Amino acid sequence: MEKTDKTKIYLSPPHLSGYELKYINEAIESNWIAPVGPHVDQFEKEIAHFAGTKEAVALSSGTAAIHLALLLLNVKKGDYVFCSSLTFVASANPILYQGAQPVFIDSERDSWNMSPQALEKALKDARTTGSLPKAVIVVNLYGQVAKMEEIVAICNQYSVPMIEDAAESLGSTYKGQHGGTFGCFGIYSFNGNKIITTSGGGMLVSNNVKAMKRARFLATQAKDRASHYEHSEVGFNYRMSNLLASVGRAQLQVIEERVQAKRAVFNRYYQELADIPGIQFMPELRGTRSNRWLTVLTIDERSGFTNEVLLGSLEAENIEARPVWKPLHMQPLFKGAAFYPHSELEHVCEKLFYKGICLPSGTNMTEQEQNRVIECIKSHVKVTTP
Repeated sequence: MEKTDKTKIYLSPPHLSGYELKYINEAIESNWIAPVGPHVDQFEKEIAHFAGTKEAVALSSGTAAIHLALLLLNVKKGDYVFCSSLTFVASANPILYQGAQPVFIDSERDSWNMSPQALEKALKDARTTGSLPKAVIVVNLYGQVAKMEEIVAICNQYSVPMIEDAAESLGSTYKGQHGGTFGCFGIYSFNGNKIITTSGGGMLVSNNVKAMKRARFLATQAKDRASHYEHSEVGFNYRMSNLLASVGRAQLQVIEERVQAKRAVFNRYYQELADIPGIQFMPELRGTRSNRWLTVLTIDERSGFTNEVLLGSLEAENIEARPVWKPLHMQPLFKGAAFYPHSELEHVCEKLFYKGICLPSGTNMTEQEQNRVIECIKSHVKVTTP
């Protein structure tokens, strides 16, 4: 019997552009490797230009960017912050950093992102009780931009600022506008598994120039102007290093190629698997272009198997796959936090968690590797389907 190739297939590994060494060598030769330097300045300008915002601040992580956004909106102990429930914990941890109280909002089926219907109900109740939130954090899940037109209109109606967690959606657009640019502040992540990476890092973007100047101040230990080290308020060590920014600049050069590659991976999966009963892929909202950071699908009873069974089969083949994010209102960390469902009869994010699975979606994934994933799923279906 022919030996099967069991080389590990990863979910979303880093993919170098080939330009990294040039920029890294520039940083090393100039001795600019600390959390300041010309590559940091240029990376900020290039991201701002790419996204179409006036300012960008390079930071140590996307989580740091969310934290600064909350600080800039004066979120304090006892305040409320509304947040998408179907997301990674990093979207909401900064709420706890500030001693604020999260209220979680369900998803809707068209984009899997924050339900405008649930958000409006939550804000209506909050106004009635005099407890409107200081901010709403909307997450663009797996690269898909949320229903921004409706969400922005609702937030404006209640005069509540919106933070757009676009950690997973760099390169995605909504009606021609880049994700991350609809709120008061937007957040990108350059973690190792993102569509472009600095190995670790993030970016805060905004058109509020004054606020972004303060973000830089807070991110560099809030050092006052003086010949000595003078500090009059709490600051943070949140700035990105010049060395990592050099990697980011090299990665940004190929962002459009990476988006096209991610979308090509999705399209191959869709062509091969969409006709299997019980399998439904994450939709792409009309008028948007998702970067398809991860290809995600749900599996229901018509398939004859579950996402848990499929995860086990893929793992046995040395293929990395993951469940959809566990909703934050279901996490022990947030026990007791309020949750607003899409409707009384439908908790969309819970259904997505129980039925969803993320497939390997690397931009350097070969067709042969992708075929291994597809054949594993197809062979499993043949075994379990009468």
